[in-house]
Amino acid sequence: MTRILLAEDEQAMREYLARALERSGYEVVSVDRGTEAAPLLESEHFDLLLTDIVMPEMDGIELARHCSKVSPQTEVMFITGFSGVALRAGESMPNAKILSKPFHLKDLVLEVERLFAKESFGELK
Repeated sequence: MTRILLAEDEQAMREYLARALERSGYEVVSVDRGTEAAPLLESEHFDLLLTDIVMPEMDGIELARHCSKVSPQTEVMFITGFSGVALRAGESMPNAKILSKPFHLKDLVLEVERLFAKESFGELK
């Protein structure tokens, strides 16, 4: 089963996203800040880090950089409501997918499915 680490500081959004991903068949571990997510990336396997960019203590960009060091096989997807921050994230992590808020849950699930379908397709070649 595909494991997703969700880092989102807004409780309602975190619960909303986790529920949608779990209903789509993903295992989701959710935390409310990057400093809580960072040690999990070191001690557990995750296929995807889905992180808000703007969070207290450790922002999503810093968390993604940490992820690329300690768990380079983990894919990264950013979610944000700030276009300027999205540009900075794109420059910092050019291979990461960025979803801008607001988005529909079906769009999130589709992007996650595309990400892992692409990897599966690459393995078949």
